Amino acid sequence: MRKFAELTGRQYQLFEYHGAPNAERVIVLMGSGGEATREAVDYLNERNEKVGVLQVRLYRPFDAERLRGALPPRVRALAVLDRTKEPGAPGEPLYLDCVEAFYGENWQPKIVGGRYGLSSKEFTPAMIAAVFENLAAAQPRNHFTIGIYDDSSGTSLDYDPGWTIEKADVFRAVFYGLGSDGTVGANKETIKIIGEHTDHFAQGYFVYDSKKSGALTVSHLRFGPRPIRSSYLISEAQFVGCHQALFLERFEIAEKLAPGGVLLLNTPRKAENVWESFPEATQRSLLEKRARLFIIDAAKVARECGLG
Repeated sequence: MRKFAELTGRQYQLFEYHGAPNAERVIVLMGSGGEATREAVDYLNERNEKVGVLQVRLYRPFDAERLRGALPPRVRALAVLDRTKEPGAPGEPLYLDCVEAFYGENWQPKIVGGRYGLSSKEFTPAMIAAVFENLAAAQPRNHFTIGIYDDSSGTSLDYDPGWTIEKADVFRAVFYGLGSDGTVGANKETIKIIGEHTDHFAQGYFVYDSKKSGALTVSHLRFGPRPIRSSYLISEAQFVGCHQALFLERFEIAEKLAPGGVLLLNTPRKAENVWESFPEATQRSLLEKRARLFIIDAAKVARECGLG
């Protein structure tokens, strides 16, 4: 790596640290989990936690000296997270490299390994907080799994799924649509308009199966005044749009609605009798959350406006 830097005249940051300069507990990982971890680290440090995250930017060749140099000098515990599972091995690849990096050194932090994001599972701030909590224990659990409950070998860490650090000034919206009904396309246009013509940052993520056409699509949109690092799905949205009334019978549409949020339903029903079309569980959820309900007959509006 040094020879490559000499030939190109460029220095590359192999390991990027983010967090408290006097951090005592640090998560080491690479890839997609880094942004959510940075977000959680900032939140925890604002509450006087001494934590940080070290993101691996180049894995091979692995430079142990630079790894040690990138960490704060007071670190006493590392949680090395791999997004892979190697049955039969003493540990996952990044974990084993980090253990080797401190072998024979005077500095000997406690190092534990864990797995996250297996089978494309979510990796949220609540899970990250649980990893830091495990590191704070006198005997932290090694070779753990986070995000998947492993009831056969008992390696999973417990976490609170309801724990969230989403800021109030970030607007969150979830839209339920039917593949090819225009929901995804309209949301992409919305992101472009807000991102290009306002001072807000925008994020969109769209969930649908390989067929897409005729199947459920779920659009997750965030808008806010700062760069958005939330690389996970929205769990509490201020606005939920349901573009097909039949989804009320099939899915928990109000599940992701935040208390006091708005539910917009596309339906041909009249306002005076739309409430009775809601399943009892959805009615109860909306009442408990003191949600506001709006309806629109989008097909009628489209016909009146001469749209396709």
